[in-house]
Amino acid sequence: MGSLAEDLLGMAPSGRDVMRGRRRRAAGPAPPEEEAIGQEEWETDAGFVPRRTDRNGNAASGRRATPGAARLSNLSDPSSPPAPTAMRLRSSLLPLAVALLAACVAAPSPSAAPAPSSDGIPDADRVRMAEAFRLSDQLGERIWPGWRRVPFAVLLVTPEREYLVRHPRPSADFAKVGHDALLGGDVYARPRIFSPSLQATFPAVSGLPTIVVGDAAHTGLRSTTWTLMLLHEHFHQLQTSLPGYFEGVDALRLARGDTTGMWMLNYPFPYDSAPVAARFADFTHAAAALIAEPRPARADERARSAHYADFLAARDRLRASLSSDDYRYLAFQLWQEGVARYTEYALARLAAQRYQPTPEFRALADYQPFDSAAGAILERITTGTRNPDLSRAKRVAFYPTGAAVALVLDDAAPNWRRDYLARPFSLDAYFGR
Repeated sequence: MGSLAEDLLGMAPSGRDVMRGRRRRAAGPAPPEEEAIGQEEWETDAGFVPRRTDRNGNAASGRRATPGAARLSNLSDPSSPPAPTAMRLRSSLLPLAVALLAACVAAPSPSAAPAPSSDGIPDADRVRMAEAFRLSDQLGERIWPGWRRVPFAVLLVTPEREYLVRHPRPSADFAKVGHDALLGGDVYARPRIFSPSLQATFPAVSGLPTIVVGDAAHTGLRSTTWTLMLLHEHFHQLQTSLPGYFEGVDALRLARGDTTGMWMLNYPFPYDSAPVAARFADFTHAAAALIAEPRPARADERARSAHYADFLAARDRLRASLSSDDYRYLAFQLWQEGVARYTEYALARLAAQRYQPTPEFRALADYQPFDSAAGAILERITTGTRNPDLSRAKRVAFYPTGAAVALVLDDAAPNWRRDYLARPFSLDAYFGR
């Protein structure tokens, strides 16, 4: 196992401010830092949804989900002007474009946000975004070969305006604000369309996968967590920029006649099946046992091999309890969403060891050291695998599970990340059976 894998698997969880699921809601909204740490518990609305584009390649405004995803927030703010009418689908082979919609967790009131600037992005948001770009440039390729080959295009949504940064093809509805040396490029702006609590990646501008994200105040995230979230979303840019990605998703044949793409959220996985839930829990518990252990001494290799065999057997029993379509959907979610969560943790852990934050970033009032942020993410992963609740969490249960599987792969197949994009939509091939 490489040094990075050893670091990831050998780190003991830290940070105890994890929310305990929806029970917290009865006690009122959590403070911003607890919302950030416990966001996994609130992401039942998250996922990829279809995005139609207009004649300029811009995403049309979102619609409320079908009943199966009734909690999904609209992409665009109802009080905002509507986006252009959809004209055609992104691909003739795959009649949809997809977007990652993270749940809009309870956020502070708009009065807590920085005052919108008439000239450009508020300074605190510039510092956070620049830190994400800097961390990405220094560490991204250490985790994922090819990390820097896709544009890190961001649309920052503030209460009054949206600012487009590092986008190679701004559309005509944006006006140039100026060049920002800190952000490393030109900045463009337009009146706000999207919700300032949004955290998503989809072809929002000129058909290019773009991170559409509210500022830290309106997403309810601390500065370090917000920065890591931006890196999580950049990983989705890497995934969806994979040649043939959309055609490959279509070839999974899971849409069952749905041409909107909402099947990615609403696929009828047997979440409420007691036998499936039991097999899923066995699988997540086996993964938790492997990632909770430090790398064993040579004398303990036999015991670890037994744990690994239990993990594979649990995976096989889970697969046997599902139809082929259901298992293919599970594998896809683990590959896509689970590995994105793993990436967030891996970069936080690596940053704690090999990255020096800028003085401006450390000076932010809510700055959190990267080792503390990494510990909080890892605890969310381990909590989600030790205490899965498939019937309540639905597809969000796949996020920590997929991250745990990726951590297991760091030990079992240390070079798996090298081939990840070349072998899409399932992690099974790396386990050899």
